[in-house]
Amino acid sequence: MAKKIKSFNHIVYSTDPQFSPDQMNEPELENLSPAEQLIKVRLETKHRAGKAVTLIENYTGSTKEKEELGKKLKTFCGTGGSVKDGEILIQGDNRSKALQWLHKKGFTKARII
Repeated sequence: MAKKIKSFNHIVYSTDPQFSPDQMNEPELENLSPAEQLIKVRLETKHRAGKAVTLIENYTGSTKEKEELGKKLKTFCGTGGSVKDGEILIQGDNRSKALQWLHKKGFTKARII
């Protein structure tokens, strides 16, 4: 089985002598304070074989910060989950727990949809 190199995003060759793969990182997003972020917490069961998943959407920040926030939320809720497509997924119906944790950490505009 062939190994996939994901770090170069399918670049085979570059003619730029100053090129480095680190230049291709995502652009820096402006960092909003937790109180300014309009985070939405919702429950989704579609396309998941009937299993409930709590989604945390509209978090603005780097991918690393989003993964760190997801890890802390999963730990607080005591469940699994992941970070995909700009959304934080937490297994099960943990809307109230996630909202409680977000409010405790200063995300005052977080709402359940």
